[in-house]
Amino acid sequence: MPTLRPMHPLRTLQELCESNYRKLRRLIPNLAAIDDEAVACQGECPALHLKLLDRAPYTLLLELSYCFRPDDADPSFEPALLLRVYLDARMVEVIADYERPQLRFDRPVDREVLEHKWQMNYFLDKWLDHCLQRGYRFAAAGDQPEPTTVNV
Repeated sequence: MPTLRPMHPLRTLQELCESNYRKLRRLIPNLAAIDDEAVACQGECPALHLKLLDRAPYTLLLELSYCFRPDDADPSFEPALLLRVYLDARMVEVIADYERPQLRFDRPVDREVLEHKWQMNYFLDKWLDHCLQRGYRFAAAGDQPEPTTVNV
């Protein structure tokens, strides 16, 4: 597997997860009050789907993905990132994606595991930038939805 060489090699995984939290908060302004599912549409771009899979006092487990071919009998949801949101620490980390299962930690964390986590979170960082630049936003229940947001 090729090794990703970041543009900012001194950026730590923690800084990346903190940055992803700030960006996710811009995408979902009322993060702690999100519905079970929501869809954000932006013009001709693919619909951005959000699913709340689990809610605990200090964490959320979310799935974030684009929906391609929504009118097909078998729509495609990619990249289908599984995200753990730490509300108290103000961090977001990618737990798994559509290609790779969730990492198992039955062995000591080594360089390979950290590189994998860094790559997945770096991808999230760039994808959130893209979504924000395109104007995607999610509204929570009770919020006045923006014209581009549909709550499911």
